[in-house]
Amino acid sequence: MRAARLQEFSARERMGDHARAVRRRPTPHRRLSRQVVVLVVLIAVAFGTAIYMGVRHPYGTPAAKRPDPLRMTVIPLAPQGRVPGSAKIPDLFAKSPAAQFRVGAGGINLPAARRTDHFSEGQVVSALATAKDYLVQSSLDPEVLMGRAVRPARILLDPGQLDQFDRSFRHPAADGRHAPTGWLVRFDQARTALADPGVRVQGSLRASETDKDTLEVASDHTFVYALRPARADARAPASLFTVRRELHFRFDRDDLRMHQAELLASYVQAGPLACAADTTRQLRPLLAGEKAKAGGPAGTDPYATGEATALCGTLAGSAQPSL
Repeated sequence: MRAARLQEFSARERMGDHARAVRRRPTPHRRLSRQVVVLVVLIAVAFGTAIYMGVRHPYGTPAAKRPDPLRMTVIPLAPQGRVPGSAKIPDLFAKSPAAQFRVGAGGINLPAARRTDHFSEGQVVSALATAKDYLVQSSLDPEVLMGRAVRPARILLDPGQLDQFDRSFRHPAADGRHAPTGWLVRFDQARTALADPGVRVQGSLRASETDKDTLEVASDHTFVYALRPARADARAPASLFTVRRELHFRFDRDDLRMHQAELLASYVQAGPLACAADTTRQLRPLLAGEKAKAGGPAGTDPYATGEATALCGTLAGSAQPSL
């Protein structure tokens, strides 16, 4: 039998004025329905709060910080005389300061990595490896060097810097922010060709912690390229071209996880070039037998660390092969 749905009031409850004799009893089904509704509402509120907090974290994160724009300087170095040349490329390197340099990526060595106060040894290694990869892709890839590609270097950059990178190639400008040659080594393929894919490299990498959320890597490398005129055959004299790149990278934890870097500063010395040459879009080397116009500042040796230079320098004697 079903329980009665009416319940008699107690004697105390009936003492009040206009008290009714009976009241309707709540059914178990009605009590259960109310509990279900309350539970669903609570779950919906909790789920919505979790989504809101996930999208808009009240404290912010380092990843949300917009990276600083890259600051860049490109300084042409003019030869003191005619550019030496030879069809025997090994002889060119053997008689230059790059004689003992290693070939290609083998010249970009990773230093011994140690953990910092807030980053593990593995994270420090990751920062150093990403910086090396950027140097390889932006300084050694033949497609990048000849101006046929930019993606190998682009994909290694923090997404917050891609607008600046893309604008540099769409609308190059000598404003210290938008020169393609500040991002990578790029020759004028209309007049220059690689005579030897084995670029000679020497330099150093150094990692340090700047705060609990940031690692920085400083790189200083000298790259020496063997070049000859575009469309010339293998018997044409080749000459050496030197590019010294000092780059400053910054990494937050998202960069480390995504194998990307923020490029803070790029300081480049390159020659032999004419002081009047436009180095914004691409480098136009002086090739074997060519010379720069007379005059200019004192000699600058791109192989010597810590040497100051003017806005246009002159290649010192030790920076050129002696044939």
